[in-house]
Amino acid sequence: MNFEFKYVSSLEKIFPDQKEITGEIKKLSALRGETVSFQIAYRSDSPIWLTVETESEQVEVREVALAPSEFVVANEPDVLRDSPGLYPDPLLPVKEPLRMPPDQWRALWVTVRTTPEDMPGIKNSTVKLSAKSLWENEPVKQVCSFPVEILSAVMPEQKLIHTQWFHTDCIYTHYKVPCWSEKHWYLLEKYFRNFTAHGINMLLTPLWTPPLDTKVDGERPTVQLLDIEYENGVFSFDFTRLERWIDLALKCGVKYFEMSHPFTQWGAKCCPKIMVNVSGKMEKMFGWHTSSLSAEYVAFLRTLYPQLLAFLKEKGIAEQCYFHISDEPSPEHLENYKACSKIIRDLVGDLPVIDALSHVDFYLDGTVKHPIPANNMIEDFVDAKVDPLWTYYCISQQKDVPNRFFNFPSYRNRIMGVLMYRYGVKGFLHWGYNFWYTQFSLKTDIDPFTCTDSGRAFCSGDAYLVYPGEKGPVDSIRGEITFEAFQDFCALQKLESLIGREKVLHMIHEGLDYELKMKQYPRSAEWLLNLRERVNQAINKA
Repeated sequence: MNFEFKYVSSLEKIFPDQKEITGEIKKLSALRGETVSFQIAYRSDSPIWLTVETESEQVEVREVALAPSEFVVANEPDVLRDSPGLYPDPLLPVKEPLRMPPDQWRALWVTVRTTPEDMPGIKNSTVKLSAKSLWENEPVKQVCSFPVEILSAVMPEQKLIHTQWFHTDCIYTHYKVPCWSEKHWYLLEKYFRNFTAHGINMLLTPLWTPPLDTKVDGERPTVQLLDIEYENGVFSFDFTRLERWIDLALKCGVKYFEMSHPFTQWGAKCCPKIMVNVSGKMEKMFGWHTSSLSAEYVAFLRTLYPQLLAFLKEKGIAEQCYFHISDEPSPEHLENYKACSKIIRDLVGDLPVIDALSHVDFYLDGTVKHPIPANNMIEDFVDAKVDPLWTYYCISQQKDVPNRFFNFPSYRNRIMGVLMYRYGVKGFLHWGYNFWYTQFSLKTDIDPFTCTDSGRAFCSGDAYLVYPGEKGPVDSIRGEITFEAFQDFCALQKLESLIGREKVLHMIHEGLDYELKMKQYPRSAEWLLNLRERVNQAINKA
C-alpha cells in the first residue's frame, strides 16, 4: 500500500479528484493567543481505515468533509470551479477511524490554538496517523510533526466590530426543541461560544421575530425575547428573558448587541411579527397587516423604546447597543424609510442606528448617519467620507470583490482582513451565521449538510458559516478563513501601534504596482501568507 501526505496551507481547498496538490508549506508563525491552521492532505492507493491522534489539547484535528452544491458562482474568472458538485467545507470531529476510498485526495484540518501564556519558540504540532489497508494486516504509521513558531508578541484584542446575523429560530427548529426551553438555552450557549471564538463580537438580538428573509405575508417561526401585555389601552413590557439573553451572551464573550429591525426588509412598509398578550390571549398584534407608520404602531414604539433604553442603561450596556430601521432599502423606498428612521432616531438619541444599504444618497441627505455599504460599493462611501466606515457582502457581491462562496478560492475570503485595514473599516456585517432555511424562510426543515444553497436560491456558502452538528456547531473552512482574516486585521493594527500606519501600508504595498482596493488585490494565497509572515516578523523585531 502506498500512503502519502503533504502539509498544505489553510488557504487551499482539497478536491478528491485533483491531480496535484498545491500550496505546500513548511512552517507557520503565530502571535501568542492566536489561532492558526494548516492541512494534512493525504492519499492512498488502497481503501483504508485512518486513525488520528494528537498529543496536545491545543491541537485539534478535524476531517475536511465534502458538501454538495447545486448553485455556485458562474461567469466569474477567479473561482476554483464553475459547476455544481462536491466541495470541501464542513470540518467534522474525528471520533473514530475514518474509512477512506482509494486514489482520492482528502484532507485533515489541524487547528493550533496558542495562548497568551505560551512560551515563545518553535512548537511542534504532532499528529499521529495510522493508515490500515483493508487487505493488509500491518498499518502504515506516520508521525506528522509540523513546526509553529510562537512569537513573543501577544495578539491584541479585536477592536473591529463583527456581526454575522444569528438566527435564533433556526436553532430551535432544527433541533426540534421548544423555543426558550432549557434545551434551547443550552444550545444557544454552545453557538454563542463558537460565535465569539471566531472573532464575532456583535449579536443580533430578537426583541421580536426579526423581519429578515421572509416572504411578504409569510412569517418565520416566532422567536421573541420581549414579553408584552396590552390591557385597557396600555402596553407593559417584561425584560426578564432579554436580560437572560444579555447575561448569557456577555458570559460567552459578546461585546455588542444589535436590536432587531422594527420595520420589514426591502422598504420598511410594514411591521415585524410582534406577539402581544391582549387581556390574557396571545395575539399577533403587529405584522404584515400593519403599516409601519400606523398610529397604533408608532404609539407602541414610543412606549417601548424609552423603557428599553432605561433597561439597557441599568444593565450597563446601552453604549454597546446598535439599532436598525430596515434592511437594504432602495431609492424608491427613500421617503418611507426616512419617516421610519426619524421615529427611531428621535427615540434612541445619540445611540448608533445602522443599516445595510448600497445607495450613498441615504447618507448624503442625512437619512442614515451610520450606513453599512456593500464592499463592491464602498468607494462611493469612502468618497463621501463616511466615518465610522463599515462594510458587508452577501449573495450579490460576486464579481471581483472578496466573498466566502464554496467555489471561491480561500484567498478571496481572507484578503478581506487586509482590505478592511487598508480602508480603515471599523465594522463588518454579514447576514448569515446560521440561516438554515430556504429563501424567504419558506422551508424551515432542510438539512444544511445537503442543501447548502437555501433551496437553489443563494450560491453555496452565503447563508451560513456553521453547520448544525448532533450536539452543537460544526465549523466550516469558510468560517475558519474568515476568522483568519480578522486575525490578520488585528496583527496589522498591532504592527501599526509599533511603527505607524504609513509604514504598515507601505509594507502591504511592497512589490505591487497598484493600490489595493476591494476589486483590485493579489489573486494569490502565497502573497497573503508571505505578507502575514512579514508582518509577524516585523512585530517580533519592533
